[in-house]
Amino acid sequence: MADDGGLTRRTGLRTALAAAVGVPLAGTLRASSAGRAPSAGGAPHRTTTAVPRLEVMTFNLRFPGTEGPHSWAARRPAMRALLRAAAPHVIGTQEGEPPQLRDIGADLGPHYEWIGTGRGGGDEESMAVFYDTRRLAPVEHAHFWLSDTPEVRGSNTWGGAHPRMVTWVRFRDLEASGRQFRLLDTHLDNAGRYARERAATMIAERLAAFGPGLPLLVTGDFNAAARRSTVHRTLLAAGLVDTWETARRRGPAYGTFHAYRGPRPGGDRIDWILATPDVVVHRAWADTFSLGGRYPSDHLPVCASVSLG
Repeated sequence: MADDGGLTRRTGLRTALAAAVGVPLAGTLRASSAGRAPSAGGAPHRTTTAVPRLEVMTFNLRFPGTEGPHSWAARRPAMRALLRAAAPHVIGTQEGEPPQLRDIGADLGPHYEWIGTGRGGGDEESMAVFYDTRRLAPVEHAHFWLSDTPEVRGSNTWGGAHPRMVTWVRFRDLEASGRQFRLLDTHLDNAGRYARERAATMIAERLAAFGPGLPLLVTGDFNAAARRSTVHRTLLAAGLVDTWETARRRGPAYGTFHAYRGPRPGGDRIDWILATPDVVVHRAWADTFSLGGRYPSDHLPVCASVSLG
């Protein structure tokens, strides 16, 4: 959960990586000690077990408006039902604001927590990352802004309609012998192509600064069409792959922004889950769930079932 300023409440660990790549930590973390008990089944002398797949989601939540017909109060039951049914281990979200994020945290249940901060430093839109504490424990996290002054909260120097930012978290997988990976979550500008392209270049540079060694996932609403945008090409040129394209199986192709009108076959896919090539993608799909005709957001969540390399 988060405090009234939009920052998650954590205690304890700071590590040196953020300083090494020039990214300030907005807060400190404690690693969750919760974990699922190992199975009692299997042969008595078995020394290895299969690691369960990691279920990943990216979801533009749509900010919590109060006016009908798509107010947050009206959409919340559909959001609750979708997320409980999907039960992802980690969710990179966009557009969520603290009261809405607290609602989602309550609806997901006590074994979920989230990390995020307002893009302007207060109760504005956050790149909140939800995670299942039974499966994942955060090791470190940081935020940076997509501008010429990435350490300045709320900075916006590329002509975008809004300040834009990245939240990243390094996780430890409690069911994979503590194997670690990083997840970066972002929301690129809706109005400025130049701002989006500069942002993609900065994200690529930050990825390079991390260096090799850990699997990496990038979730976001990129406001740019996959395969038809400089943003997509820039991030793939940085060494990432699009999990939709590398999945062994995938669901029907829909435009991921549907404006509450429902799935549009063959529309632009602007919400992506990207990964390093060592991530095995078993399945990718867009979740088209609605509750009594009510969609939880004007975007479809995009999901991937993966194994970390």
